[in-house]
Amino acid sequence: MDFTINNDVKEVLAAINKFLEAEVVPLQEKYKRELENERYFYNEDGTYSPNVVEAFKLIRMKSAEAGFYNMFGEPELGGSGDVFGPVSIALIFEHLTKKHGIDPFSYEMFPRGLFTGGLTPVLLGLQEEIREEVLKEISSGETLLCFGLSEPDAGSDVWNMQTKAVQDGDEWVINGTKQWITNAHYAKYVMTFAITDPELAKARKGGISCFLVPIDGVTVVPTSTIPVLGHLGSATAIISFENARVHQKYIIGDLHQGFGKALKGVDLGRIVMAALCVGVAQWALKIAVNYANERKTFGVTIGNHQAIQMMLADCAMDIYAGRNMLLNCAWKMENQSELPLKEISMIKAFCTEMAQRVIDNCMQICGGMGLTNEMKLEKAWRWARMMRIPDGTTEIQKRTIAKKLLQGDLQF
Repeated sequence: MDFTINNDVKEVLAAINKFLEAEVVPLQEKYKRELENERYFYNEDGTYSPNVVEAFKLIRMKSAEAGFYNMFGEPELGGSGDVFGPVSIALIFEHLTKKHGIDPFSYEMFPRGLFTGGLTPVLLGLQEEIREEVLKEISSGETLLCFGLSEPDAGSDVWNMQTKAVQDGDEWVINGTKQWITNAHYAKYVMTFAITDPELAKARKGGISCFLVPIDGVTVVPTSTIPVLGHLGSATAIISFENARVHQKYIIGDLHQGFGKALKGVDLGRIVMAALCVGVAQWALKIAVNYANERKTFGVTIGNHQAIQMMLADCAMDIYAGRNMLLNCAWKMENQSELPLKEISMIKAFCTEMAQRVIDNCMQICGGMGLTNEMKLEKAWRWARMMRIPDGTTEIQKRTIAKKLLQGDLQF
C-alpha cells in the first residue's frame, strides 16, 4: 500500500489553497466580527445572521464555479465523483482541517455531508423529469438540501420512525416531526423518510419510503433551532410536517424501500469525517508544539519538561495510528470487492475519539491560553466532541465491529 500523495491530488490541494486565499480569506476579513463573536454570527433564535447566510451562499456558488463544490458528486448527477477514490478524498479533507482548523467559511466549499447535501447519491433515485427540475440549482450551490431521517425517538433505531405518509390519489400526505436536521432553515427541499406500509415497517422488512419534499413554510415548517455545545445556535433544527402533500413522482427510489437510500454514501461520509478529525488533530498538535518551543517556565521552554514531552508524544502516536487506519480503510474501499464495514466503523469511532484526546492534550499544554478563543483550540475541542455522535455514535460503531467479529471477520 502506497499512500504517497499523487500529482493529481497535489494539484487539487494547491488549487484549494488558492481558492481559499482568493475567495474565502477576503470574506473572513469582511465578516470578521461575525466569526469572532457568535452574538453576530447567529440571530436571537439561533439561526444564522443574514450576513453569514449571504457569505455561505457566495462561497458555495463560487466553489461550484471553480469545480470544487461538485467534485465528489455522483457522475450520473453531473458530479466528478468517478475521478477521486476514497484515498484521494481522505487526503483532500485531511488537508482542509490540517491547514485551516475548524473554519465555517472553508467548510462551505463542499456540501455539508457528501451523502446528505449537494449532489448526494440519494438523488440517484429521482425520476429523470424531477432530476432535470432540481439538479441545476442544487449543483450551482444556490439551493440547499436537508436530510429528514432522524426523529425525536428514532435516531440509531430508524425503525422506530413515527412520521407517516398516506396515499391520496396521485399524492401522498405526510405528517410527523423530524429532528437534528442540518440545513433545515436554509434548504429548499427535505429528503423525507416516512412509513408508507406500517405492517412491513413493524416487521422491519421495509415499508419506509423517501420523498423529495419542498419546504413551503406552511405544511412543512422548520421550527426551533437546536443550539449545541457552547454555541448560541447551530445549523440543525426541527421540521414539522402537517398534511404536507407531495406528488408520487417525487418518490426517491422504490416505494416502501427508501431505507436503502438512507445508507447510500454513508460509508464515504465516514471517511470524510475521519479525515477531518485526523487533519484537525495535526493542526492542534502544530499549535501545541510551537507553544512548547516558545513558552518559558523555570528558565527553560516548557518543551524541556518531561510532562509536556509525554503529552506531545501521546498526541503524535494517536495521530499516526488514526491516519494510517483511515488510509488503510480507504485503500480497502478502493481495492477490495467487499465493503470493509468493520474498518469503516473502526475509523469513525477511533478518529473522532482520537481528535478530542489530541486537542484536549494540546489545550492542556497551552495552559490558560488553550482555554481562550485566541488559539481556537477550545472551538476545535467542542467540534471534536460533537463528532463522536453524528453518523452513528461510538457505541453503535463498536456494535457493528463486534457483530462482524462474531460472524468470523477476523482479518485486519
